[in-house]
Amino acid sequence: MTHSSPTSRPKVSSPRTAVAVLAFVGIIASLMQTIVVPLIPQLPALLHTTASNTSWVITATLLAGAVVTPIAGRLGDIFGKRRILLISLALLIIGSVTCALTSSLGLLLAGRILQGLSMGVIPLGISILRDELPREKVGSAVATISATMGVGGAIGLPISAVIAQNADWHVLFWASAALAVIAFVLVLVALPESPLRTPAKFDGVGAFGLTAGLVALLLPVSKGADWGWSSLLTLGLFAASAVILVLWGIFELRINSPLVDLRVTAKPQVLFTNLASVAVGFGMYGMSLTFPQLLMAPEATGYGLGLSMVQAGLAMAPGGLVMMALSPVSARLSARRGPKFTLVTGSVVIGIGYVLAFFLTSAVWQVILAGMVIGAGIGLAYAAMPALIMGAVPLKETGAANGLNSLMRSVGTSTSAAVMGVVLANMTMSLGSATLPSMDGFHTTFGIAILAAVAAVILGALIPRNKKSRDTTPEATQQAAPALVDAQS
Repeated sequence: MTHSSPTSRPKVSSPRTAVAVLAFVGIIASLMQTIVVPLIPQLPALLHTTASNTSWVITATLLAGAVVTPIAGRLGDIFGKRRILLISLALLIIGSVTCALTSSLGLLLAGRILQGLSMGVIPLGISILRDELPREKVGSAVATISATMGVGGAIGLPISAVIAQNADWHVLFWASAALAVIAFVLVLVALPESPLRTPAKFDGVGAFGLTAGLVALLLPVSKGADWGWSSLLTLGLFAASAVILVLWGIFELRINSPLVDLRVTAKPQVLFTNLASVAVGFGMYGMSLTFPQLLMAPEATGYGLGLSMVQAGLAMAPGGLVMMALSPVSARLSARRGPKFTLVTGSVVIGIGYVLAFFLTSAVWQVILAGMVIGAGIGLAYAAMPALIMGAVPLKETGAANGLNSLMRSVGTSTSAAVMGVVLANMTMSLGSATLPSMDGFHTTFGIAILAAVAAVILGALIPRNKKSRDTTPEATQQAAPALVDAQS
């Protein structure tokens, strides 16, 4: 393998430009998770099908995004991160145009799957920054990109709600296509290709096995409430997932260039970071799912605040903005105290936010405050995770490792959607002919989210400080990078 030396290795001309471009790309990709939320009540009529069928419009994107993240990261390590980033954005453009041109459920699902396949851009962006930026810029830059996973979803809700209420629903997808084209051009013009590669054969069998195992796992997690948790289909898929993932793991341990190096993944620093990521992802999506329903519930329920979709989206936006604002703070805190401390601190703040939500939901400003506190915690925690991962894996595997960490967050969000959905669907009240979640249901979801935050704190506390081989702070990670490059050259 050949690499440029750390001194001669080409860098981006402007680190600030690189961060801005990749943050924009990350936000555009994460927007795809919430872009159709305002359409959910209308989709059965728009597509001439049932509500159960139209729920796949969201599920398909979440599944595709979860599956693609580790695969895109590994492809980037082997074939070039910028190249795979551009391919991901091209898929987003094609998927958006497909959705914009159809009113057929089948074609809409195909387009939404293609949109979901763009989620690999976030771990790819993190790896590009580690490869290309000067040492002193990496920590804050990675924190910013990592935070876009939450920011895009938060700000996308009010924007898509405004478009959905004032224009034909296809305009949502034309807008996403236009944004994706802008992102593609910016990457093409502003970012160089990283010279750091892993000269290996792509593990196609491993990619297929991981895809099959994850689909078999996440599909019943997402749809179990509709199918029935004790149904043969749900239990059969869970069993199939267990068998497939065990066989996949055995295969990965026996080949020279696996899709995921499970020996590295089993390191305590990587393992506990990934497990904490599941818990933090659970907390993030819990807010996105429950708060809008609480804000939009009719005042006649006794707890609802009676907001429109646009108003509820605007009330959710400050949480996303706080998430982004806290990313540089997270980088500085990680530099001073270590990313482990930042992850644990962020998890504690998430728990505090849900405690506020448990007790204070009688006014819009109280819900906004709880959302901002939770957003602050997510901003701190999300931004610390890549630093922990990159401090524990070889430089040549950063793309795959960050992709796997993004996958763990997706597992958390999918599980949260399933659990919160079951609770709110089973703890209900009647209002006229309508059946709505009860306040006890919301309190239960907030209690579950508090437990998830406690789990994240415990898992974060179990992350060891690996001082012998490589410190875990962003500075130490950056200092180690040149030496790693030399060792691999």
